[in-house]
Amino acid sequence: MSISKRIKVFQFGFLLVANLMFSCQKEAVEPVGPKDNIAYVLEVPANFPQPAATPDNPLTKAGVELGRRLFYESLLSSTMTVSCASCHHQDRAFSDGLILSNLGISGKALDRHSPALFNLAWANNGLFWDGGSKNLESQAFGPLTHEDEMGIYFPEMVDRLMAKPSYVSLFKEAFGENPTAAGVVKALAQFQRTIISANSKYDRYKRGDRKVSFSEKELLGMQLVQAKCAGCHSSELFTDNNYHNNGIDADFSDDSKDWVYKGRYRISYDSKDLGAYKTPSLRNIMVSAPYMHDGRFSTIDEVLQHYRFGIKSTKYTDRLLFQDNGNAGIPLSDKEVEAVKAFLTSLTDETLLSEAKYANPK
Repeated sequence: MSISKRIKVFQFGFLLVANLMFSCQKEAVEPVGPKDNIAYVLEVPANFPQPAATPDNPLTKAGVELGRRLFYESLLSSTMTVSCASCHHQDRAFSDGLILSNLGISGKALDRHSPALFNLAWANNGLFWDGGSKNLESQAFGPLTHEDEMGIYFPEMVDRLMAKPSYVSLFKEAFGENPTAAGVVKALAQFQRTIISANSKYDRYKRGDRKVSFSEKELLGMQLVQAKCAGCHSSELFTDNNYHNNGIDADFSDDSKDWVYKGRYRISYDSKDLGAYKTPSLRNIMVSAPYMHDGRFSTIDEVLQHYRFGIKSTKYTDRLLFQDNGNAGIPLSDKEVEAVKAFLTSLTDETLLSEAKYANPK
């Protein structure tokens, strides 16, 4: 069987198992949680669009609190030493500051950079750098089971949670049943959907806070980002939740590691997606270095230098990165670069980085 067929079979099998788990869960527990489980009302920022609907996993206070505890719980890894929070630190906007994390159970470096986690309630077009997961629920199965990340065997995970009376109580409150693997990923998804970044200096300025003003440099930077970057970093989310080849590579012939170097093509099998990766948000970008899907750029200056002078022109490079004269790259003067950096700094949300409701509850 060819590698492409093997990958297709794996993807189909993985999704089938996940769908069966959720189907069984839904049939066994109707409604999702006890009748007295209080809904968690997501506070949508005034300048944000409406989040994606999640009718199969509605937010509840019990579910969100369970998810928060599980996010920081090392019992979910085979060695009981790794949690979701091992690679997603709140003070870094839930990224980890590493190029390629080696904090999983194997100690081996992963193939992709750990992304920041916030505003995921609006992630309506796939997750992972290549969009290989449809939603947060199915996404969680990846790191939980990956041999280099958490490497857990679900029956063992459930046994561990069952041995903790506090978790048994939390699962019953959230879902009306004892701990299950499906309940774990649903709770994790609920918690992550509540992590909202919308209180940066930029947000307060946009909301008309009289105590906040933008400098001339910040205003110029905002204008430049809107004019030159909004093709991908659009809306108040500063991402289009789409996939683009941003010209960091020119060769996509490496078929190793299940095509991890081919970008979204690994999922779509569409040649236009070769080297295309999900657009990260510009929010909190100044505290979530390094950058790109493989963490190759250590500083924001390197990122801007790439877009100014380093774009590799191929037939797969996104046409948004070409000027009217056909040259690749985004023209920015040194002065404009400094203005862009000033504006990007205004997108740092200090509230997110220290908010107690997102922190380890233990």
